[in-house]
Amino acid sequence: MMRVNELRISAGSVALEGNLSLPDHPIALVLFAHGSGSSRHSPRNQFVARTLNNAGLATLLFDLLTPKEERTDARTAEHRFNISLLAERLVHATKWVKQQEQTRDLRIGYFGSSTGGGAALVATAEFPQATAVVSRGGRPDLAGEALAKVQAPTLLIVGGEDDVVIELNEQARDRMRCEVQLEVVPGATHLFEEPGALERVAQLATDWFVKHIGSKQR
Repeated sequence: MMRVNELRISAGSVALEGNLSLPDHPIALVLFAHGSGSSRHSPRNQFVARTLNNAGLATLLFDLLTPKEERTDARTAEHRFNISLLAERLVHATKWVKQQEQTRDLRIGYFGSSTGGGAALVATAEFPQATAVVSRGGRPDLAGEALAKVQAPTLLIVGGEDDVVIELNEQARDRMRCEVQLEVVPGATHLFEEPGALERVAQLATDWFVKHIGSKQR
């Protein structure tokens, strides 16, 4: 049985909208940090989240920006590359779930997309509650100096046709000191819209999280 709760997350002076999906007896929780111009309604992240749910992992998809900030960002793009702000929101969300009765005992993982990949790495470097990180088509390079501080095992997934992002991920990987793996999905572009590409992403992410933060209870 899957329980899906719509909730508001206290993040400093703002409240963020989120959707928490809880399978029976979850032993870990994956928080999603979406990318540029996206939200908790991202169909790609929702697809990955359902795959994780089927493996017994709880998921939290939430908006990193308030509606007002999203409207401003749509005009100016001033927030989507503000990695420190996005990471701060992810840390707030992590602290929030660790205070809730239904999620406080769960181990934490982060799944970041695009700029959210960089934010996830900054968040886990500064507030090491997350014990595993997966980045999909991410910009880990935007984590800057935080890369060397990350301790959580990290999986970087990039499309085989996304040449520039492959190079940026390779550079980021070489700066990291934790367990880190780069997986290239052949034939996939940045959004993994090709047949079977997103399914491959979801399976790689599931395998990584199951290995590092727990598997479904039998």
